Amino acid sequence: MKLSNFILEGAKSHMTDLEFLEKEILAWKCSPRRMMQIKGFLYYDGDHDVIHRKRTMIGEDGKLEVVENLPNNRIVDNQYAKMVNQKANYLFGKPFTLNGDNEQYIELLKKVFDKKFMRTLKSAGKAAYNGGIAWLYPYYNDRGEFAFRLFPAYEILPFWKDSEHTELDFFIRLYVSVAYDGTQRKYIEKVELYDLTGVHLFILDGSKLIPDVVNNDTADFPHVTMTDAAGNVQMFNWQRVPLIPLKANEQETPLIKRVKSLQDGINVMLSDFENNMQEDARNTILVLKNYDGTNLGEFRKNLATYGAVKVRYDGDTKGGVETLEITVNADNYKTIVEIFKKALIENAMGYDAKDDRLSGNPNQMNIQSMYSDIDTDANDTESEAQATMDDILWFVNCHLANSGMGDFEGQEDGVDVIFNRDMLMNESEIIDNCTKSQGLISDETIIANHPWVDDPQAEMERLKKQKEEAQKEMLAQYDPFGTQNDDPDNKGDPSQGSQGGEVDE
Repeated sequence: MKLSNFILEGAKSHMTDLEFLEKEILAWKCSPRRMMQIKGFLYYDGDHDVIHRKRTMIGEDGKLEVVENLPNNRIVDNQYAKMVNQKANYLFGKPFTLNGDNEQYIELLKKVFDKKFMRTLKSAGKAAYNGGIAWLYPYYNDRGEFAFRLFPAYEILPFWKDSEHTELDFFIRLYVSVAYDGTQRKYIEKVELYDLTGVHLFILDGSKLIPDVVNNDTADFPHVTMTDAAGNVQMFNWQRVPLIPLKANEQETPLIKRVKSLQDGINVMLSDFENNMQEDARNTILVLKNYDGTNLGEFRKNLATYGAVKVRYDGDTKGGVETLEITVNADNYKTIVEIFKKALIENAMGYDAKDDRLSGNPNQMNIQSMYSDIDTDANDTESEAQATMDDILWFVNCHLANSGMGDFEGQEDGVDVIFNRDMLMNESEIIDNCTKSQGLISDETIIANHPWVDDPQAEMERLKKQKEEAQKEMLAQYDPFGTQNDDPDNKGDPSQGSQGGEVDE
């Protein structure tokens, strides 16, 4: 931890390291950036602002007052979560492909990047869209297996070495832990500081950091602790700060920041429409003449209870109830909601699966046109994901070396990570183009672009094996006695037997 990078030179007074961390944590906890990150995760889970909405009206003093006796529906049409799932699955939904010249290294990487890792990576993609950035933490679990853990953006306070945010100096993790003081449940804010010297544990008590001493021993631990078969404990620290960023974009902007107002507009329109439809008698303004009652509250109660109201008719003074109708136009609400939904999809840079271009028999050009926005945005995310994979490979190489599987330092430069995008396609049109390309380009290129192939290398091996088996069957048809196997050089004459001699009558 190098606090000199963050403190002005020639300052009149100096703070301690602990004071510096306390001030940075308190400034970050309630910062607009972190609040927007938290809002992204809340909206994804369906906790939208409309849920906390109250009905108001203009009071006697001209100010808004909360009204409790009006319908107050809180409808959530979570288009935002749909966009997050759509964008994350588009880029990270399919397992990525590894290509490289070192086959041994590629096979070892495939064992590390198993289905669990693919699931973690897709979850990190969703977290990156929700918070603008997500974090992967390399560690060894209780079974001694090398794995990666996901930290959401709102838990991590990073301290970068550079303005481009490419290399970490150290970072702080803030999270809430549940503990019991006797029978009383308590929530404790815990702080973990990670730097090149290890992990340092604290408890955030108000605005003060208190060392979190474990078992009356210490609050400082190494990155990795390993126990061998003899019970000897070994401690290791990574040569890099063990945290890997996955950014949604270069600016680390959460998706919710681009579409929150549109999502709120959809919720409000749907809620208001149902409110207006449920207000019953309030859809009609009642005009009272010579009402036989004391106040409007009594009138409303009698109307709701008995469906009738008493009026006075005294000679020239005629009593009665007249109405002024207020019509709720459903088409207006429908039009506004459709406009908001379309604008949300465009601002989120997603696609509409019900697009008119998919009607009938869409060609590949129309499909690509529909996917143009999400494809453009995915290019930015993929650039960040490629940098993420480079950092991941560095930690994987350290793991392979430490576990005795081989020294592959620098080999990550020879590995291509290909993210297979989950795009709708006209398979028959693509297959037809692949067929027409035979003889013009290599079979490997054709196979790599075939819509039914996920692993081109494995498909090439299967195709090679299939051709060899077909060749053996063909030889067996022309050589039913197996003479070709006895005479691999084909020197003998099959018509004369296996030795090329005369055939006995």
